[in-house]
Amino acid sequence: MHTRVVTFTGAKNIDNGVAYVRDEVVPNLNAQKGYRGLMVSTDRSNGVLGILSLWETEADREASDGALAKNRQEGLNIIGGELTVETFEQLLAEISAPPSQGSPLMVTRISMEPTKIDEHFAFFRSEVVPRIKSSPGFRSLRNMINRQTGHGIVGTVWADQEAMKSAAADAQSRRPEAIARGVTFDDVSYREIVFADLR
Repeated sequence: MHTRVVTFTGAKNIDNGVAYVRDEVVPNLNAQKGYRGLMVSTDRSNGVLGILSLWETEADREASDGALAKNRQEGLNIIGGELTVETFEQLLAEISAPPSQGSPLMVTRISMEPTKIDEHFAFFRSEVVPRIKSSPGFRSLRNMINRQTGHGIVGTVWADQEAMKSAAADAQSRRPEAIARGVTFDDVSYREIVFADLR
């Protein structure tokens, strides 16, 4: 599975942006070959709106880019702020319960040497994922990486804010080991899922 992450920062009109995605973007996505779902999340206090779309293959994702360029520009006109587009390979998805509207989402950005991606992922899958999944209130996890740059995102969805706060504390306690292995941690964004169209 492959993903595209569109992020609006400094967003001025989040509600109208979400409505635009639901009413205009999703029908366009449904017409694209290989589309497998979409999730929209927001951090209203910091003016962040994120859109994750899922694609069967890298080729399907790239083929859809032109068809969605107009949507992105119209979305920017509605939402305001600045727009970034990133692409990733989804290495792992663990879903115990489908994300729903209002679910808390923790988005952790990571980076590493591209040559070390498979080594780091093997450790993450065998050692870290079981700990995350055993945490109270766990709902789902996605691990995504750009193999060219070494930049990635780990997103986890939780039952409620308390569960996410507890998971965030656990994640902080694991960081020194990961840093020692060569993983760099960047921003952590705490959000709420506001719309999902998942297959």
